[in-house]
Amino acid sequence: MQEFWLYFQMGLRHVLDINAYDHVLFLIGLTVPYSFNEWKKLFILVSLFTIGHTTALILSVYNIMYIRENLVEFVIPITILIVALYNLFTAGKNNKAESISLIAIVTLFFGIIHGLGFSNYFKTILPGSSSDKLLPLGEFALGIEAAQIIVVFIVLILSYIVQTVFRFSKRDWTLVMSAFIIGVVIPMIIHSPIWNR
Repeated sequence: MQEFWLYFQMGLRHVLDINAYDHVLFLIGLTVPYSFNEWKKLFILVSLFTIGHTTALILSVYNIMYIRENLVEFVIPITILIVALYNLFTAGKNNKAESISLIAIVTLFFGIIHGLGFSNYFKTILPGSSSDKLLPLGEFALGIEAAQIIVVFIVLILSYIVQTVFRFSKRDWTLVMSAFIIGVVIPMIIHSPIWNR
């Protein structure tokens, strides 16, 4: 049980670490267009992100896939930028008829990219043989999922307060938050180590 909490808390800290805010930015971008009554759709998207993230870790830990760290660190903020730009162009549009499949595929893919960003570090802390690594990966994934649900819930509460107390429209809230995310992410892209080749 102690080992479970070790990797579960590691998953929590991976998402909620204030110094590694890229994961939270992605979740904010994913959440702001939605409200509480769309929680099922959001839960599916967050779970798909976790599945992608965990898949990338498994592929990396078992040496099936490797991507240069500089490249991954460059692509992660681009995925966040894409989500924010998508929100800007679709804010206020009636997307009730929109299929979840496109957003789901993109979210799964972005989960894989974000997982690759953490995979090198994660490999160094996993002890034992290949068969010993699967359980800690699952425990870590549960921590990530729990942390992501916490972030989504906080964003939904904040959205509700802003839209009911301060009378922001859902469209305006989405535009403001997406613009904020873009403002944070562009310097991350500009200062990426990939340009120092």
